[in-house]
Amino acid sequence: MLGMVERALSFGSVAETYEQFRPGYPDELLGVVTAYAGEPIRTALEIGAGTGKATRVFARGGIAVTATEPDAAMLAVLRKHLPATVTAVQGAFEDLPLDTSYDVVYSAAALHWTNPDGRWERMAALVRPGGVFTSFASPIQLADLELREAARVARAPYLETDDVPSPDPRPPAERPMEWPGSELLESEWFTDVRQTVVERRLTLSAQDYIGHLSTVSAYVLLEPAVRDEVFRLVLEVLPETVEIDAEVTVHLARRR
Repeated sequence: MLGMVERALSFGSVAETYEQFRPGYPDELLGVVTAYAGEPIRTALEIGAGTGKATRVFARGGIAVTATEPDAAMLAVLRKHLPATVTAVQGAFEDLPLDTSYDVVYSAAALHWTNPDGRWERMAALVRPGGVFTSFASPIQLADLELREAARVARAPYLETDDVPSPDPRPPAERPMEWPGSELLESEWFTDVRQTVVERRLTLSAQDYIGHLSTVSAYVLLEPAVRDEVFRLVLEVLPETVEIDAEVTVHLARRR
């Protein structure tokens, strides 16, 4: 568990790099959430907003967003890039007051960093009855499977895997859907749980792909000299430009 906490708190050290190299989210994402909600979304709460990659999508939709983020360095970058209509608040999910509920509560690639104890009861207190909770993420992977394997082999002497372990300990074949949908299905607080995918491919320079890796917690926690060597080895097996599988997996649920 300590390793997960360290990884969760590692992003502030690379906040500006995170803003530069992490791709944002497509506007189509808001369309998926709005269609599921079935009514106008006026207010939204974001859990773990980072530098505001997803915040911008919801703010562009005219929604009054309260973006919360526990890391001061990440929040500082977020505040530089967001319109005045967004309320930015420093705070962890576990510490947020429960005296206000929202039409939508969402988390972009951050929910797995929250404390599982009482997660869904606390989440339910933040979503108004009939409102929507949604979690989405876009793991960036090399689209070419041979190239992906070559990169894995290149980093293997120093880093066996760069994945964040799934909070659902069951083998993927035994889960009814990916996490957090698998937990939402079992929650007494939510219903109508759905999983959908927004397809997306991106083309990046090899250098920009390495820039993205430099914001991934598994690499951030490496010793600087080791990290530089890993990036050198991976860069050696990449062509000048790479195609990236950047599909967005979206989970949606309705507050009972």
